[in-house]
Amino acid sequence: MTAEDRSSSRHRLDEVADAAARAFQLLPATPRDLPPPGEGPPARTPSRRITADPDTVERDLVRLVLTLVELLRQLMERQALHRVDQGDLTEEQEERLGATLMILHDRMTDLCAQYGLTMDDLNLDLGPLGPLLPPSD
Repeated sequence: MTAEDRSSSRHRLDEVADAAARAFQLLPATPRDLPPPGEGPPARTPSRRITADPDTVERDLVRLVLTLVELLRQLMERQALHRVDQGDLTEEQEERLGATLMILHDRMTDLCAQYGLTMDDLNLDLGPLGPLLPPSD
């Protein structure tokens, strides 16, 4: 990797970090983030905190991982539809891709059921940015 590539890569990482910082500033504070009334001005704390309950940490982690996998699955599905529309795939490739995406969707549904989640549970609310995933058809 050249120095120019590293500099460009570092610049992109800085842009992502700045965007994430701005997004977290937009999130509303929860009552737990604020001191009780009468105890002075609220301290400068993050507007949203991660809560780690030992009883639900596994389920919460699975929910986060499945959310990321579902986001990637939907992006792959859109890309596949775009390639089909462009005529970039043979009929055999289209069939194989369709079958693979259906199997992945079924496996996602099975994993959600195994952990007591629904596909709607994976659609994280990003506050002012709206939901992470597009509405289901």
